[in-house]
Amino acid sequence: MSESCLFCKIVRKEIPASIVLENEHVVAFRDIDPKAPTHVLVVPREHIATLNDVTDAAMVGHLMLAAAEIARAEGIAESGYRSVVNCGADGGQTVFHVHVHVLGGRTLNWPPG
Repeated sequence: MSESCLFCKIVRKEIPASIVLENEHVVAFRDIDPKAPTHVLVVPREHIATLNDVTDAAMVGHLMLAAAEIARAEGIAESGYRSVVNCGADGGQTVFHVHVHVLGGRTLNWPPG
């Protein structure tokens, strides 16, 4: 855990968030600036700054399984959704705690940005 990381503070429940899923591996909560009707962030409980820092393949699996579970719970699994991991500032990462965006509930255009 990082003392100053926003997402670590959410995991520790020091900052309120609209949590939609929580288990021993991940915490998932609604994005405060949603880009789609469903926009949930899935974060590992462990602080890992970027995808480049990941050394545990199982942790990535837990993130993706949670993303699929959230899509089913949100009713977007059948129509389709996007799971995104931004890495680094040029990749669009603004909080340096690895996380998966789960976006859906509308048609998502390509390319994204």
